[in-house]
Amino acid sequence: MHQITDPTLTFFVVLLIILMAPIVMSKLRIPHIIGMVLAGMAVGPYGLGVLERDASFGIFGQVGLYYIMFLAGLEMDMESVKRSKRNFLVFGLLTCLLPLALTYVVARLSLGYSHATSFLLGCIMASNTLIAYPIIGRYGLQKHPSVALSVGSSMISLFLALVMLAALTARYTSDSPESSFLSGLSQPVSQVLFWLLFLLKLAAFLAGSVFLIPRLTRYFLRRYSDAVMQYIFVMSVMFLSAALTTAIGLEGIVGAFISGLILNRYIPKVSPLMNRIEFIGNALFIPYFLIGVGMLINVRTVLEGDGVLWVVLFIAFIGTFGKALAAYASSLIFRLPQRDGNMMFGLTSAHAAGAIAMVMVGLRLDIVNDDMLNGVVMMILVTCVISTLVTEWSAQSIILHEKSHLLAEKPDADDEKILLCVKYPEIAPQLVSLSLLMRNQRLNRGLVALNVVYDDEQAPALREQGLRLLETLQQQASASEVGMQTQVRLASNIANGIKHAFREFACSEIVMGMHVHTEVTPKFWGEFIQSLYNGLNRQIMLIRFVQPLNTIRRIEVAVPSRAEFEPGFRRWLERLCRIAGVLECLIEFHGRGESLTLIGEYIKANHKGMRTKYTVMDHWNELPNLAANIAKDHLFVVVTARKGTISYKNALERLPDELQQHFSGKNLMIVFPDQYGSQKEDRMSFTEAQHHEESSIYDTILRLIHKK
Repeated sequence: MHQITDPTLTFFVVLLIILMAPIVMSKLRIPHIIGMVLAGMAVGPYGLGVLERDASFGIFGQVGLYYIMFLAGLEMDMESVKRSKRNFLVFGLLTCLLPLALTYVVARLSLGYSHATSFLLGCIMASNTLIAYPIIGRYGLQKHPSVALSVGSSMISLFLALVMLAALTARYTSDSPESSFLSGLSQPVSQVLFWLLFLLKLAAFLAGSVFLIPRLTRYFLRRYSDAVMQYIFVMSVMFLSAALTTAIGLEGIVGAFISGLILNRYIPKVSPLMNRIEFIGNALFIPYFLIGVGMLINVRTVLEGDGVLWVVLFIAFIGTFGKALAAYASSLIFRLPQRDGNMMFGLTSAHAAGAIAMVMVGLRLDIVNDDMLNGVVMMILVTCVISTLVTEWSAQSIILHEKSHLLAEKPDADDEKILLCVKYPEIAPQLVSLSLLMRNQRLNRGLVALNVVYDDEQAPALREQGLRLLETLQQQASASEVGMQTQVRLASNIANGIKHAFREFACSEIVMGMHVHTEVTPKFWGEFIQSLYNGLNRQIMLIRFVQPLNTIRRIEVAVPSRAEFEPGFRRWLERLCRIAGVLECLIEFHGRGESLTLIGEYIKANHKGMRTKYTVMDHWNELPNLAANIAKDHLFVVVTARKGTISYKNALERLPDELQQHFSGKNLMIVFPDQYGSQKEDRMSFTEAQHHEESSIYDTILRLIHKK
């Protein structure tokens, strides 16, 4: 068949494969990843010869491999890693040393390979590539304990394998800068100095990354909100880390994974930036990598003689058996169910480009023959098929178990539907980002964005501004694959317009920004907020951010006494827990002991992995004392109450003055929880008026006395 060499047609064929492989594989009930590898085999130089494995497959494939490892680090549950450090280390050592030892022993005894060749083959089987990781993303299991264990242990085993490979290479080569520098020294001394230099470079890289990357990221994300610039910055960090680890003597995938771990808390899972990273990787680079892996596989070599077939069977069986033994032994040690052991085995059993790179090192050192090279290449196909099938099956069994568990214990009766009241373009995007963090992803419900303008002579111009603002917000939500209903509403009273829209859309709560134009009204609450929270019994969150939400490192929550008796207690607590969980930041609650006890019980039952802290605050008068501990990258949350409710206290009357005096320039959230009763505008009596003044004459007198 005629081989295509034109770059345009080459790219077209690759895109056609990326488009058609999932369609065809779905019909055959075969995982898409296998389809990509098989398609690469078919069109590659060892198949029909349609495409040549040119430089584009090398470059795009390398980027795809970096992408897989970067996403694995980016999506890891860091709290699980911190809690289960021992488990990660145990599984990492087992999944590295068991295949290494088994492969080495059998290669020496059965295949008659030399010490160096057997050791190199053991290093290849000790490492693995997370080729089935895209399946995890499709099922939404990135933070499942077995997945986190598999990803973390894969990096440990890969790191150890690469270090051992570096030692083997240093023994057989003398053309590296370190070797030339140490060439005049004796063998033991040169080996010691080699490892000292290696560890010194590795420590310098880790220290520099941990120190510089978070600071650069916070600086950049605070100042630049452009989507393209943010994406380019993140990719630059990934490639720089990969390049630095390559310079150290390790594979670039180690650096890509480490950069993903460091950027983990700055790129929330539900953010538009994360959506763009996943979309571009899964749409182009990762499929390119899989097709390139398939183009390396030459099935004909198996038919050329018994030697290659025997090597393939030996390598595939022994290596896979070692990985399975490590996975199931670890699941027994950690007392995990069998489905988790299946997942751990599926993710850690595949080998891909890393194995090719290692065997190429062996060719350069002249310790690998052609049979072993072809055997390793065929082993890639076998282990990719095994890994993909087992991971797909395990993911389905975990999802089915979780869904049956949820249906049995927690029926879906959540009325959640968030209404965003937007007016100021500088605040509105942050409100959307916050709502994306705290929405229930399992319900998969959209948001509602509302812009209310006064019905006067300026209404047409303001309405056009509102439509443009809502269109921008709708695009922001769509970038995270979340639907958004929008409405520009004309009203003679802003508060009534919001309340009417709230009922029309059947919303459960309101998220809105605090007013920023003090020249319009000097009041802390603005023109209509007081009328809104007094006329609406549902939860209202007022927000003020002075820096991007994804740079928040800590959440401080002030809880009034008896807040646990309010009907909206669980709603606001759940929303804050979701925000803290996605941002992976510490959340500290300040309140009475009995309130903190119930908050702790709720979090322990529903959000076990959260980092929490509880500090007793005996009296609400201690609220100003918290200002000293609120930094610029903290979010201060005040749970307040409406008049006449069980948690209301007279000290709340001083809240506007205290917030202006002590918490100016801080990230702030004020929560008015749900209350009992229907909408207040539907009922009016002499004992329950619709409108409350912001402060009575008595409040003014008390405020003057307090100031004196």
